[in-house]
Amino acid sequence: MIAGHVGVYRRTGGKMGGRVQGGEILLLTTKGRRSGGTHTNPLMFVRDGESFVVIASNAGQQRNPAWYWNVTSNPDVGIQIGPRRMRAEARTATPEERGRLWPEIVTRYPGYGKYQVKVTREIPLVYLDPREQAPE
Repeated sequence: MIAGHVGVYRRTGGKMGGRVQGGEILLLTTKGRRSGGTHTNPLMFVRDGESFVVIASNAGQQRNPAWYWNVTSNPDVGIQIGPRRMRAEARTATPEERGRLWPEIVTRYPGYGKYQVKVTREIPLVYLDPREQAPE
């Protein structure tokens, strides 16, 4: 299902698959920490200044998603928002950043609040700080 979403998003420049439940979707491409291969995931995001912030909810599972471990191991990532592609540096939000953003995220997307109540881990927020425009 993820591969289908990614394919449609890429083919349409985000016109299809670029919004889900009222939220914007970006494509995050990471390098696998074990495999070394590339992996792309469609993720809901919010903006914070020039940065894009994604939520490592893993659909309310007890473990962080694989992409989260990939970005902590290799923070040089690719992102696509609509037709725009760029390189970014990924980093986990500081406690202060998370404390400021989490209430806004839960207000806009209540499902994340339900996920947080369901799990014992704190759901990480990941900042994607753009570096430069990638060639098309």
